[in-house]
Amino acid sequence: MLPTNKQSAGPSQNRVPDVTFDFWLIKLMAVTMGETAADYLAVNLGLGLTVTSLIMTGVLIVALVLQFAQKRYVPWAYWLAVVLISVVGTLITDNLVDTFGVRLQTTTIAFSVALAATFAVWYASERTLSIHTIFTTRREIFYWLAILFTFSLGTAAGDLVAESFDMGYLTSGLMFGGVIGLIALAYYLVNLDAILAFWLAYILTRPLGASFGDLLSQPVEYGGLGFGTTSTSMIFLGCIVALVLYMTLKKTAGDADEILLESD
Repeated sequence: MLPTNKQSAGPSQNRVPDVTFDFWLIKLMAVTMGETAADYLAVNLGLGLTVTSLIMTGVLIVALVLQFAQKRYVPWAYWLAVVLISVVGTLITDNLVDTFGVRLQTTTIAFSVALAATFAVWYASERTLSIHTIFTTRREIFYWLAILFTFSLGTAAGDLVAESFDMGYLTSGLMFGGVIGLIALAYYLVNLDAILAFWLAYILTRPLGASFGDLLSQPVEYGGLGFGTTSTSMIFLGCIVALVLYMTLKKTAGDADEILLESD
């Protein structure tokens, strides 16, 4: 795991989850589903990129309103927002590339700049980028804006490597997985800054998940395994629901233990 430095917020105050193995597992599934679900809605259902983008942006806004209303980490609300922002982030990049003809190189650079600017303003305002201190509305706004840009950037970078550089989905996925592995080694072996390690890994899990999502869903003639976007999306949705249920039960048990400790 790649944890970040914990600071002043207590477990009941923080609005995002701790960085654990199940955090990375469900995050990887969410970004994979974001890729396949966007393709399913836009292509398989025939809604097109514009209509799909408008619908999913509206749904995402509702999900974020629910998330902001919690004022604490609630698994179903948080991960619903993550899945939907993954879909919308993918659609933003797809619209720029497919509808407006913006090159993948350009979108990759643009979202890199947007993400860097978000981090710069966030740090200038709050003096930290740690996800363990998301206990105010302003910090949560910075957090979700950064998450959106990581998904759009990951989509652009993943497509750039897999398609424009003609590396293929499997090779791209293995490459991004290898880079994440190197970041983990740097964190554990040479004390790479925890916050930097987290955000680098978070960005790279998007193209990692997208590469394997495309590998599973795309037709064999295009380098995939041919499972289709419907089956792939449903499989990952089922896994996400099961993990969210597990996280909810675990958090409920943890909150009960915290209350008992405070009462002693």
